[in-house]
Amino acid sequence: MQDLAAILKARKTVKPPAYEWQDLALRIIKELGIPDFKRSAVFKICRDHHKNTIEKAMNETKELCKNGSKWQYFFKVMASFEELQKQTKATEKI
Repeated sequence: MQDLAAILKARKTVKPPAYEWQDLALRIIKELGIPDFKRSAVFKICRDHHKNTIEKAMNETKELCKNGSKWQYFFKVMASFEELQKQTKATEKI
């Protein structure tokens, strides 16, 4: 009986992410092999951008970057999407 109690005590409870974008960020970190020093940038991208845009960038990264560091390509794709959004907003104001 003590063994069962010890097992239950040793069990770690994993908190689910508070927001949907946090779960998306964790999935991107896992699938693209994002290094530790860039994790915060992934969380910021997921917080600031729409889920569809991020998933589109991730899918494009998986399709086009067969070898090399996928995480660097992902950041380049997101930067190009941001630039495209800025250009679109600028033309809408005219």
